[in-house]
Amino acid sequence: MKNIPLLNLKAQYESIKGEINSAVMEVLESQQFILGGNVKELERAVAKKSGVRYGIGVASGSDALLLSLMAIGMKEGDEVITTPFTFFATVGSIVRLKAKPVFVDIDLMDFNMRLGDVESSITERTKAILPVHLYGQMIDMCELRKIADRHDVALVEDAAQSIFAYQRAGDTKVIAGSVGMTGCISFFPSKNLGAYGDGGMIVTNDEKLAELLMQLRVHGASKQYYHKYVGINSRLDELQAAILRIKLKYVDKWIEARREKADNYRKLMREKGLDEFVECPKEKEGFYHTYHQFTIRVKKDRDALMKYLNENGVSCRVYYPLPLHLQESFASLGYKKGQFPNAEKASDEVLSIPVYPELSFGEQEYIVNKIGDFYGL
Repeated sequence: MKNIPLLNLKAQYESIKGEINSAVMEVLESQQFILGGNVKELERAVAKKSGVRYGIGVASGSDALLLSLMAIGMKEGDEVITTPFTFFATVGSIVRLKAKPVFVDIDLMDFNMRLGDVESSITERTKAILPVHLYGQMIDMCELRKIADRHDVALVEDAAQSIFAYQRAGDTKVIAGSVGMTGCISFFPSKNLGAYGDGGMIVTNDEKLAELLMQLRVHGASKQYYHKYVGINSRLDELQAAILRIKLKYVDKWIEARREKADNYRKLMREKGLDEFVECPKEKEGFYHTYHQFTIRVKKDRDALMKYLNENGVSCRVYYPLPLHLQESFASLGYKKGQFPNAEKASDEVLSIPVYPELSFGEQEYIVNKIGDFYGL
């Protein structure tokens, strides 16, 4: 029996071990650990690659969301339109500021917010729209930008899972995080560009907003011990930035490898005759999917299939088993089961299987064969 992890970070480390170890030792020798040269260089590099002017390194993707909402002046009673099918931090950041999340259902084709529902959800209290580019594929930000502009509403992008994903607008690449007032990036270890601990970044084209965010991340101080705002302590540390600068050189190659694995899965599952039981993720025309996850929709016996795969050495996971409108912590919002049927259906059907760059074709064949075995094919 094989043992195939959902993500093989050790294999990635082994491929760049010398460079990583050298970068870490340089930081240790320098004894500069907080907001040093590596952070500044990484901020410049990620901002440029994201198609924006400024990057602000922070302690996590969750903090990137919280700080972004703080910076645009989110206050109690404001409304934020977002998706119920995402990681907790998206909505947690809204509620922490005593604002109200207003959910709209998702499109089952790409698991992102259904654009047709966004505009009808805008009220006079809507402060922002917070789209999530889930699993590595962007929502249509060109259309969402038009909606936001028509109503003079801020856009804050949750690009935690979709760094460097893009859509095409004519000859232009519109990169995840570059359209909104801010784009929020996570460097959690499992991400396509992952640190060796927590880390995040906010990207923006707005100079004044960037200056404000740089103060908010250090307790609202413009200089040490002089605090203009009540901020938080949220800094990307120098060790993580040094590691990420090395990994940034390889991220395009790794993303292309993920895309190759995705194509392999679609071909293998089609050849195995699994279309009746499993629906593979689709890449929208004109969009570049980065496959942070390869998330299939299992039409029959999802939980039993997951158990069977795990028992046969294939690690897999459900992202996410309970949509946010049904979470106990958000019960006070008053949402009920059945209000967002697509999000609820996705929670019952989704299953993420291994798609990391080092995954071999033979391992992919084994995974698909095991899915076939489960369904008697």
